[in-house]
Amino acid sequence: MKTVSPRRRLLRLALKTSAAIVAVATLGGVPAQAQQKEIRIGWQKGSTLSIVKARGNLDERLKAEGVKVSWTEFPAGPQMLEGLNVGSIDIGVVGETPPVFAQAAGADLVYVGNEPPAPRAEKILVPKDSAIKSLAGLKGRKVALNKGSNVHYLLVKALESGGLNYGDVEVAFLTPADARAAFEKGAVDAWAIWDPFGAAAEAQIGARILADGNGIVNNYNFYIAARPFVNKHPEVLASALVAINETGTWVGKNQRDAAAIVAPQIGLPVEVAAVSVSRYGYGVKPLTEDVVKHQQQMADTLFELKLIPKKLDVASAVWRPAP
Repeated sequence: MKTVSPRRRLLRLALKTSAAIVAVATLGGVPAQAQQKEIRIGWQKGSTLSIVKARGNLDERLKAEGVKVSWTEFPAGPQMLEGLNVGSIDIGVVGETPPVFAQAAGADLVYVGNEPPAPRAEKILVPKDSAIKSLAGLKGRKVALNKGSNVHYLLVKALESGGLNYGDVEVAFLTPADARAAFEKGAVDAWAIWDPFGAAAEAQIGARILADGNGIVNNYNFYIAARPFVNKHPEVLASALVAINETGTWVGKNQRDAAAIVAPQIGLPVEVAAVSVSRYGYGVKPLTEDVVKHQQQMADTLFELKLIPKKLDVASAVWRPAP
């Protein structure tokens, strides 16, 4: 039996359903605009979706299919998934930890795709002149991070690799902007953060990488959608993922041009933005069983640490589009 690639399955679904939209919209003389649908997308500066938004290929594709596209910016993944949970957006891209926290909080979400792992794109930083030279040196220190973000799990596993427990450090929950300010003032001893914020701190204030995700965590980026939207408009979702994948492929081949898009978003020189871009993986694909297993292991760990209130079944929140 011939194997069909995940990307081709998405493309087939998008093409079939796009044709259906046109047929339904014009049936009986009903104008297409009367049948217009909408997708509301959450994005963060420096993310793949920020490049998709700037390039405009998703907007163009869905506009041709009678779908309105709107964009809402968020400072980080947890806040984005809060927006999804209250119904202000339909889809967004976040790190690997936010969907676990959101699912545990009762959000009706669905994993609809992931980008390749990017362990170098998250790290634990210390000031350039810090006496902390190893992960074991974090014992008793104060570490800033955005609660429920991808680096929350990074800190858990990094401490474990350094022979420490999560309770051996004092955690300060701060947004990236507030954490940067606290880090510069010396109010915290270390900062767990992702790129481009991490790359910016390295370049601008000489922050030193104590450890990144290499050998510790995978750091997947996940595309997360509201289940009601997925159930109602799977064809819109499939078409949007095709457009996102197109931009992901483009970024992989044009990283300097992608960096030129990201740089003004985060107020950095193109050279620094290029470092951030190079540390991520690009191209969205459906979740494999190995990826689901990884997320389940994370959810189990966070539950054991009492960081989430209940055990989760991650597989129950994974989109399984029809072949």
